[in-house]
Parts: sequence; C-alpha cells; structure tokens
Amino acid sequence: MSARLHWISVFLITGTLAGCGDTAKYPVETGIGPEPILPPPDTSLIPTVNVADAVGWPSGQTPAPAPGLELTAFATGLDHPRWLYVLPNGDVLVAESNRPPKDDKGLKDLVVGWFMAKAGAGGESANRITLLRDTDGDGIADRTSVFLDGLNSPFGMALVGDDFFVANTDSVMRFPYAEGEGSITAEGEVVTELPANDPNTHWTKSLIASPDGSRLYVGVGSNSNVGENGLDSEEGRAAIWEIDIESGDARVFANGLRNPVGMAWEPTSGVLWTSVNERDELGSDLVPDYMTSVEEGDFYGWPYSYYGQIIDERVKPQRPDLVRQAKKPDYALGNHTASLGLSNAEGSQLPEQFREGMFVGQHGSWNRKPPSGYKVIFVPFRDGEPDGKPLDVLTGFLSEDGEALGRPVGVAIDRSGGLLVADDVGNVIWRVANSTGPSFTADKPEEGRPNKLSGE
Repeated sequence: MSARLHWISVFLITGTLAGCGDTAKYPVETGIGPEPILPPPDTSLIPTVNVADAVGWPSGQTPAPAPGLELTAFATGLDHPRWLYVLPNGDVLVAESNRPPKDDKGLKDLVVGWFMAKAGAGGESANRITLLRDTDGDGIADRTSVFLDGLNSPFGMALVGDDFFVANTDSVMRFPYAEGEGSITAEGEVVTELPANDPNTHWTKSLIASPDGSRLYVGVGSNSNVGENGLDSEEGRAAIWEIDIESGDARVFANGLRNPVGMAWEPTSGVLWTSVNERDELGSDLVPDYMTSVEEGDFYGWPYSYYGQIIDERVKPQRPDLVRQAKKPDYALGNHTASLGLSNAEGSQLPEQFREGMFVGQHGSWNRKPPSGYKVIFVPFRDGEPDGKPLDVLTGFLSEDGEALGRPVGVAIDRSGGLLVADDVGNVIWRVANSTGPSFTADKPEEGRPNKLSGE
C-alpha cells in the first residue's frame, strides 16, 4: 500500500478526511481562459478532499438562472440522469446511469465508494434511457417512457439515419429506430467494444456522430489519475476514438486527454471540440479542466505533462519524445470544476449573448477548497474560437452551508431553442429559456412528485 493511500485510509476510518489538504491561493477565475495561471504544484502527503454532501432540492427551491433567463423543470423524479440527446422530432432522451458494479472490494474501493456516495454517486445504475416528450409545447415533458433498458452503464447517444447508437461503458451498440416511437424493443448489436478493464476508473463513454453520418467519435477516459495503475491498463484510454459506422473499424483519433467527456462540433469551423477533466492531487490551484479543439493525431500530454509541456514529476518513466508533441489546450475551465457537459449554441433562442459559443455543465469539485464549478456556464465564441470570459447561465447548485442541492452534467439545446440541463443529484432535467420569449408558467418541482404521465 502506498503511503498516500495508507493515510487516506487512516483519516477515513477516524472520520476526519473530509476537509483535509491545501486551500486555494488563487481565485477560481485565474484558472479560466486561454492563459490560466499555473502555479507550482502542491504535492502534500494528504491530498485535498472537500466533498459536498449531496442532499437534493428542498421543496420549492431551484437553481438560479442568469438575468434575462427563466427556468422550469422539464422532468423530475428521474434516477441519476447524466446525459441528454434531442431527437429530430423534439423527443428528449436521458441516460439514467451510474458506474458499473465492481468485484474488487479492497480498501481503495471502500474509500472511493464512501466519497462517491457522499457526492451523490455510486448507487445502483438504472441502466436505461428514458424518453421525455412535451406534447403541448409548454416546456414540461408530459409523456415519459422507457426508450431502452437492460444496458450497461449507458452514457453517449447518437442517431444516424434509422440507426440509434448507444455508448455503454464497454461497447458501442446499434439499435433500429423509427421516428416517433416511444421505445425500442429490438435487440441491439455490438458495433465496437470499448475499454472497460478493471478498475474502469472513468467509466463514462461519450458519443457524437460526424456531420456526414459516416463516423462516430467516442470519449474514453483514463483508467487512473496519472497512470498509477500501470500504463498497460491505459491501452486505448485517455483518448477519443473514431469508429467507421459501416465497418465498425475503430482507431484512436486523438489521445493524451485524461477524461474527454463532452463533445460538440463547432459550426463555423466544423472542428470537433471536447471538454476534458484534468488530473488531481496537485493542490487546489492545479490543474485546470479545459475545452479544446481536437484534430486527428493530436496529443495533449496525459499522463506525462499537463497544459502543454509542463512535466508531471510523479509519472515515471517520462516520455520526453511525447511531451515535445503535447498541445496546449485552447481554453481553461477552472481548477477541478469537473466540466462534463458540452453543447454548441446552434439553434439557441436564449438572448443574443448566448447564441454563438459553447454551453458547459460543470459538475463541481470534490478536491478544491473552496469548491469550484457547480454551475452551467457559456463561453462566447467568435469566428470559431473562444472570445472573452464565460457567462454564468445557471447557478445556485451549492447551498450556503456547502451542500450540493444539485449537480449539472449533460447540456443540450432542444428543438424550441431552450437549454436542457441534466441534474444527477436533483434527479431533474432543467429547462432554461429566454424570459422575453414564450412564457412557461409551470409549477416548480415538488418533493415526491415525479413528472411521469405515461400511464405508469
């Protein structure tokens, strides 16, 4: 057992681990933008741990939209909703999912499981995709059905023609789809298997189709923080895969991306962008999560370096040949913000300042003091590149006492131009709309009242 893991275990057993570690010396804003401040690392024996207790939303309380925006609960009563996909007919699909079960119940698993439960994760996975339909256009789903179930920790989704693709934790699956159907009962087929080797540290597999529908891109996170489980266990991981839809042939498109989650096409340039969760245990002020453009053959440093070519001295042996190739990310999103969701603003009917750029769902930190993230932001773009400071879209996910009332994950623009946000602690899909546009006056979600009107 490593010295660090030993001390984590001791502090956990004595109940004093939460709140340990350093405190940020810089405000979170200094880790945002094209040129973030990157101070020397803080590699103390006890890593920073500052987990917000996940408690959910009290009756009548909601996140706070920015001025000019209004908020409704599109759907409530869900089971750990993580990711969103909007079908061409306006139906909204939500992956209700959690990490797959693990056979190994060693000390490290107990430590990780304890913190995950505290943060609102780690429970049994629903393993399904649910369809939400708003039949009367009031901004609230009034029809709900199980679209697909019996999946294996599903996350990413994509529709190409009559084929619906799902990224399980261990494979990309294909199912037949007919427009307007509320469920798929046909058995799917495996298109490509994906790395899910133990301990499957970053289990989510995001998915996006190329604009011409010929290829799929899959985000595959690393199997460790910085390679401590052995680089053999990282084969094919910390990468974005490209899959030929017709043949199922797969290859690594870009790598050195510790945990690439959200993906979106930038409509002006046509370039793929991704949101990436960077490494831990270098202190509260390192390392910024980021979003960046990604092209074939790109390498972004993990595990050997971060934010371009800054060496991570913990990784042995080093690979100076790879570090020389490491690209600097385009735009930092703050230290430990857990920036997961990513959606371009194409089709947005929010106010003008929210119509060219990227929406980002920041799930929130567990290892920064004070906390960071726990909100949805918008990064404005111009001519296909980030242009200026981010704007808050939805805040208030942390209470004054530091409890997590909700945690935003996936974001998507719906057919009417509103922004949908999956909240996996509140078990809600929020809808953000232009307050000067069509008025949605539905009641706020009430405790114990699931929004299911499908006859269940």
